[in-house]
Amino acid sequence: MSVSHVVVTVLTAAWVGFSAYSLARRADFVAKPLVEYGVPQAWWPWLAAAKAAGAVGLLAGLAVPAIGVAAGAGLILYFAGAVVTVLRARSYKTVVFPLLYLAPVVAALALGVSA
Repeated sequence: MSVSHVVVTVLTAAWVGFSAYSLARRADFVAKPLVEYGVPQAWWPWLAAAKAAGAVGLLAGLAVPAIGVAAGAGLILYFAGAVVTVLRARSYKTVVFPLLYLAPVVAALALGVSA
């Protein structure tokens, strides 16, 4: 396990964890776009829980690599789904936001698998 893998993984988990917290607290900068995209509010707690589980899984993956790989794969699917949701809503100017979460997850997973 390299230092870069640990640093990228911890920072990614913190960022995804903050995103989960923001969604769970229904912060305006998260809630307003979800309403615009047509994501039902009943889904929001489940989406926040999925992000939180992914963040915890990334950190657990530092001790048990298989958990980190599973968490990384799950988060990649999650944020790919977010990209699709934004594109379906035709909000092309905001598609960069889920991509900004997707990129470090891919980097953390790639560093973990290559270690």
